[in-house]
This record gives sequence, C-alpha cells and structure tokens, in this order.
Amino acid sequence: MAEESPQILTGAQALVESLERVGVEVLFGIPGGAILPAYDPLYDSKVRHILVRHEQGAGHAAEGYAQVTGKVGVCIATSGPGATNLVTAIGDAYMDSVPMVAITGQVTSQSIGTDAFQEADIRGITFPITKHSFLITDPAEIPHAIAAAFHLAITGRPGPVLVDIAKDALTKSAPFVWPTELDLPGYHPITRPHGKQIREAAKLIAEAERPVIYLGGGINRARAWDQLAELVRLTGIPVVTTLMARGAFPDSHELNLGMPGMHGTVAAVGALQRSDLLITLGARFDDRVTGKLDSFAPEAKVIHADIDPAEISKNRVADVPIVGDLAEVLDELNQTLADTDLPQYTEWVHQVTDLKRRYPTGDSEPVSDGLLSPEYVIKRIGEIAGPDATFVAGVGQHQMWSAHLLPHERPTRFLNSGGAGTMGYCVPTAMGAKVGRPEDVVWGIDGDGCFQMTNQELVTCALEGIPIKIAVINNRSLGMVRQWQTLFYGERYSNTNLKTHLVPDFPKLAEAMGAVGLRAETLEEVDQVINQAMAINDRPVVVEFVVHKDAMVWPMVAAGTSNDEIKIARDLAPKWDEEEL
Repeated sequence: MAEESPQILTGAQALVESLERVGVEVLFGIPGGAILPAYDPLYDSKVRHILVRHEQGAGHAAEGYAQVTGKVGVCIATSGPGATNLVTAIGDAYMDSVPMVAITGQVTSQSIGTDAFQEADIRGITFPITKHSFLITDPAEIPHAIAAAFHLAITGRPGPVLVDIAKDALTKSAPFVWPTELDLPGYHPITRPHGKQIREAAKLIAEAERPVIYLGGGINRARAWDQLAELVRLTGIPVVTTLMARGAFPDSHELNLGMPGMHGTVAAVGALQRSDLLITLGARFDDRVTGKLDSFAPEAKVIHADIDPAEISKNRVADVPIVGDLAEVLDELNQTLADTDLPQYTEWVHQVTDLKRRYPTGDSEPVSDGLLSPEYVIKRIGEIAGPDATFVAGVGQHQMWSAHLLPHERPTRFLNSGGAGTMGYCVPTAMGAKVGRPEDVVWGIDGDGCFQMTNQELVTCALEGIPIKIAVINNRSLGMVRQWQTLFYGERYSNTNLKTHLVPDFPKLAEAMGAVGLRAETLEEVDQVINQAMAINDRPVVVEFVVHKDAMVWPMVAAGTSNDEIKIARDLAPKWDEEEL
C-alpha cells in the first residue's frame, strides 16, 4: 500500500502544527511584523495564546508556568526589539535551569546581515545563555527544530532553547514531515549514575561524623522529593535547603536547618562550615552560598551529584562525583544505604539543631517607628494563605524575608530568581504560575522597586482572567541596595530613594489596570486586607503595605568574606566560642 503523501503546509502552519504535536497548551507572546505569519494559523489553533504587554513578561510567565507544571514554558516574539526584550527572561531561565522554548521571528533570509529594519542577531546574542539555538530559513526544517527544541529544553539539565525563524520560512510551503527520531549529534545526557560512585558515596556517609545534605534547585527540576525524604529517613542527616530548594524538604522537619549562604540561618551556615561531609544534591556551590570559597566548609569531603557534569568540581572539587538524574541517583543510593551499617549522628544533630533553636530568623516587632515591619507583613501573608499557596518573590530584601518566613512545606510552591537575581520577575512569573496551576492561590511578594518594572502585566491578568494577588512591600527605596549603603557606604544613600510615598499611588495604579487596589498602613489593617484579597477570585489584587525603610535582612555574610564571619545583627555575631563543634 502506497504511503500517504505528506501534507503541504506553510512554515507558519507547520510551526503551529508542531506546537500542537509536542503538547503545548499555552504560550505567552506579542505579535509583530516578522512573526506575524505565525499568528494567522494560531488564530484557529487550540493552543491558548496570552497576549502580554511586554516581551520580558512573556518570558517570565513561561518560567512560572514551567516551574509549577514541570512542562516546557513557551514564549513568542517578533524580531529585533521584540526578541531582545526576551533576553533577560532567557538568561534568567538559563541560570535557574528552567525548561523554556523561545520562538522569535526573524527578517527574511535574504535580509539577514544587512541591518534590515528590526533585525537583530538574536541567535548570537543568546548563544551563551541557551542550551541550543536554531536559525531556521527553510520551512521544511521547522517540525524537526520544534521537536528538538522541546526535547533539549526538558531533558538533561533543563534550560532555555531559542528557535529563530526567518519570515520567508514562515510564508513559504513545504511537505510537513514529523520526525520519528531526533538528529542531535553529541547530545546524550547521562541519567543513570555509575554503581561504583554510588558505593563510594555510601562508604563516605558511613564514615562521616558530621554530614550535611546540601540541597540545591536541581532537586525540584528532577522532582525527586520522595527519594530525598527516604534518604533523610534512612540516615537522619541534617539538611540545608538553598534559595532554589526551599520547600523541597519541609521546614517543619526538625532536621531542616533552613537556608545557607549570605542571608542564611546561623544553623545552616554553621553546619556547613563545621561539616566533615557535604552530600551535595543538585547544587552548584554558588558564591552566595560559599562566601569566600577557599574558607568554605574547610574540613568537609564532598559528594556531588548533578545531571550536568560541567557543574561537578567547577567551584569545589568533589571527592565522589556522581553524574545522573537525582531521582535515579537517590533511588540507587537509598538502596545501597539500606544495606549499610550507618552510625548514629546523635551528637552532631543535637549540636546543629541547638543552633537552630538559639538563633531563629525573622523575629521582629510588628511595628517599628510607627510603620509596619516588612517581616511581620510577609509572615502574616504566609500564615493566612497557608503552605498550599504558591508564592512568587521579586528580588531584594523581600525575597530573603520570603525565603525565611513563608511556610515552605511543599515543593514548587516558592518561585524566585536565584541565579540572575532579576528585578521585575515577580508579577509576570506569578501570572504564569497561576495559568499553570489555576486551582492554587498565587501570591506575589514584590518590592516597590521591582513592581514598577513589570506591573503592566496586571493588565494582561485582568483581561485574561488570571486572578493573582500581589503584595507590594513599599519601603520607598531600593531596600537591599540601601542596606549595603548603610553597612558599607557610610549611610550615603545615593539614588536609592524611590519616593514612592509621593508617586505612584499603588492602589490607584492597580485600579487603572483592572485590578483591585488595597493599602495597609496600620497593624489592624494587615490581616484585614490580606483576608480581603484572599476573598477576591475574579480579578487580580494589589495590596500595598507601607513599611519602614530601615529594616535589614539578618543574618548576613558580607560579600567576599568567610561564612565564619556571619552576623546576626549589625556588629553582633553568634557566640561561636560556646559551641563544641
């Protein structure tokens, strides 16, 4: 029987058909001249297109959607400035290993390299911050490029992939041939760990006296939470959860010491510094965690498991390197440990949990100098919304307080920009998270500086029926920068005063964009407006909390110094002399 001839489609039709075949449910974007041919067949597609107000918003929304669903997030933009406006979000996804496919229109293939109107070499621009980039000039190449992009984005170490398509490739026609297999020379991510390395890791764990599980965001990307819980149950080893891993292991567990690093807890920082073995899972020894690298955990041997071999021994040499998917690594490690005689780490656990008891984070008065305490406000949002809510933080002081004070009991319930530290991340990422998890309450915790960068996506939320809730922690300044100016620049506050007590009026701004605008200035109003926001589910809500501007994030390790120099308040360090560590 003769094979059926392939259907002849335009490149634009082939693009939409390909997106449907890889299972895309939603994409975030804005049309423009070069990508316009693709929007015509998209008009009839079952794929939902959400028309954002800025391409950066499209990229962050794709990130939010990807992180809560475990699927690939998709954003689409036109050539030139449309494409370059995606760059920040692409870079953010690259740093935090978020699976994303960015589709951009390009000028016609004949015009590439001529400085044509709205031309930009987006492939070259994003080459260092993507897993791979495609430039498509032939419509016949589109199905394979889309299938390959989605495979690359979510396999191995997840990350962003760019597909840049010339306008004439979208308008010309070619037979539509869906690939039965992908031609990706040299791409063979290793998921199964080597048995010898697993046995070596188990041996080190059995020999250790002061081990710590150092948990990174890779645990969320691998969705290996059950295997992690089993590892802790088998061994009884304390856990530190980095900014990107908050919630992967519940804060309420007595062995969770909290977040390590520049603004980490005394217990987490102290345990790492005095450990004799780091069981490193999906973490990358980021400088915000290690402080001065050559003084970090000086007595510790290192087991380092990661899907990306390039991360292992990049910053800290691993005694036992393990390349593989964390779910498979932990499955095999747990099986080996179940048959291994392990010591009791009772004294060590007592020492580090005692640190946790004596140096808690987040204690502050609800009101200071007649204004609300930002720590109190964030803590109350978490207590009222509860651990089943999804929280998205902007970048700055409010991000650190959110990391410490929200109820981190469930995985993928706390999204934030850890690697790039992107201000403007909160509102569009919260939008994407709500689209991916519509049944969840989604709260964004933003600063008045961050909020003014991308708040226009509230218009998108209002028109698309995406009822997120945004708390603007208004301290009238760029808070984290002001904190550094306080501590390191003699209180010379150069250009950090945003004057947001004068303009804008945040509730009125919210109302103008189709959202509900609320404000709390007194202690009595805090619970009232949070509960009012919780009751509104047909529109986005913005709640401004007017807080005092001199609150600082503690504990803190100054940049470039050793973690041993951690301070719990200005000029106040833990009493390490009393420790027997």
